[in-house]
Amino acid sequence: MTSPDPFSAFLATWLPGHSVGELAFVFFAAMVAGLARGFSGFGGALIFVPLASAVTSPAIASALLLVIDGVMTLGMVPEGWRKANRREVFTMLAGAVVGVPAGTAVLSLLPSITLRWIISIVVLGLLIFLMSGWRYHGRPKTWLTVGVGALAGLFGGAAQMSGPPIVAYWLGGAIERNVVRANLVLYFALGTIISATSYIVTGILTLEVLLIALVAGPGYGIGLTFGSRMFGIASETTFRRICFMLIGAAAIIGLPLLDGLRS
Repeated sequence: MTSPDPFSAFLATWLPGHSVGELAFVFFAAMVAGLARGFSGFGGALIFVPLASAVTSPAIASALLLVIDGVMTLGMVPEGWRKANRREVFTMLAGAVVGVPAGTAVLSLLPSITLRWIISIVVLGLLIFLMSGWRYHGRPKTWLTVGVGALAGLFGGAAQMSGPPIVAYWLGGAIERNVVRANLVLYFALGTIISATSYIVTGILTLEVLLIALVAGPGYGIGLTFGSRMFGIASETTFRRICFMLIGAAAIIGLPLLDGLRS
């Protein structure tokens, strides 16, 4: 009788509800999501959460992304702090303080299957919104920035999808692309603290999530590395089209309707 390999023994002891195939899928989803996040500063959640939810649950997928993104993007924070418009970022975070707990309540209270339908539909809606090219072209206003932050916080608390509302708001103004990316990096870094606090209080951030993060984290890190190197080198138009295709595919694959085909 042969003894199990160390990884199988680890799964049997600490993650008995997850198979090697499931964790491999989460690793791949994290790598693709990291690629988009490293290049554009956002978009990782729109890819990762629907895919990871299909083999785990929305709560685990959201908390997992919170952990791996928070840890793996720490190296981007110093540059983001230097280049960002910090006043604008902190104004946005004021709204997130209200929106994140509300989104977390939705994540903790709704049934998993219902959340997966909502996440896939919301992702497809946000994808159409991003592809439309609509941007806010007015001057930043404090009350509007706070409102966008609250909406982004709601999406962030529920599924770590706070990026699209903020991108639509910041990209439309006379702000340089590098500053927008730095704003996003700093916002997500500080928003992680708010989300982590909310997830811990509601019991969503668990030991199980942290253990799966040990598997998914390296994949996300690989994606971030290559995505960051592509920023400023690859064609932004081409890469955004690829990201849009990946986001759409992730939303469709994450639909509960396809569970029978995956089993």
